[in-house]
Amino acid sequence: MDTPSVAPSIASAPASSSSGLVPEVGIPFVSRCASRAPTAERLGARVAQLSAELVAADESARRHLAGELHDGLGADLTAARFALANVETWLPDDAPDAARRALALAQQALDAATAANRRLIDGLRTPALEAGLVGTLAAWIGAHGARTGLRTSFVCAADARVTQLSADGALAVFRVAQEALANVAKHAHASAADVRIDVDDTHLSLVVTDDGVGVGAAAARRRGGYGLGSMRARCEALGGTLELASPRAGGAGTALRARFAWHALIAARTPAAARKVRKEAR
Repeated sequence: MDTPSVAPSIASAPASSSSGLVPEVGIPFVSRCASRAPTAERLGARVAQLSAELVAADESARRHLAGELHDGLGADLTAARFALANVETWLPDDAPDAARRALALAQQALDAATAANRRLIDGLRTPALEAGLVGTLAAWIGAHGARTGLRTSFVCAADARVTQLSADGALAVFRVAQEALANVAKHAHASAADVRIDVDDTHLSLVVTDDGVGVGAAAARRRGGYGLGSMRARCEALGGTLELASPRAGGAGTALRARFAWHALIAARTPAAARKVRKEAR
């Protein structure tokens, strides 16, 4: 027995517009999509803005801590060294050898603490980049290798844009290299680290590789923490990304690649300046 077919009533169907959209369905749906879904461009700009503010806060905290270490701990260590020097002059000629040895050990410990404090201050202070990023970074990498015993090398692609970075852009690249090499010295158990700057049409890439133990998931968490988050924020503030991986078979060694967008590196400005520009544009 045939089943009768029932055609839908034209009167009951929503009318279509000339554009092919159903007014009761199509237009509200499109409107909701347009109003509720932020564009990738707006999200990217917001991430960059927040990252820039985080970087500015980080630099401010570094300056404050460097001042505290210099004026507080540094002054106390200097006073302690003078006090020990006075004790040495007050020792009688027949003082026990053990007392002299103990005094010498105390002086050595104070010297080591003073040197460590100076290194901390040097690492926290904003570097003088008058010599340009390449010259400043090359000098710092060499000093870091001499201080830690790492064999280091540094190669930079020949590109005029590297000399045109803004102060904020050059500082971001320097800080990422500084933090990456500090992580190598602390965690990688490496004997060598190589740093290079690569370029393409849209990005500058800072690549730091080492011959250490590699980085698995657990090691990434240990080597991450504040340092990795800070490096990622510096990259994202300048339209870039950060990647950390083991490039060799068996997971040996680590490669960190930090990418920065050229347009952001050259035109980088502080969050305060960016807010001023946005305010004036209104």
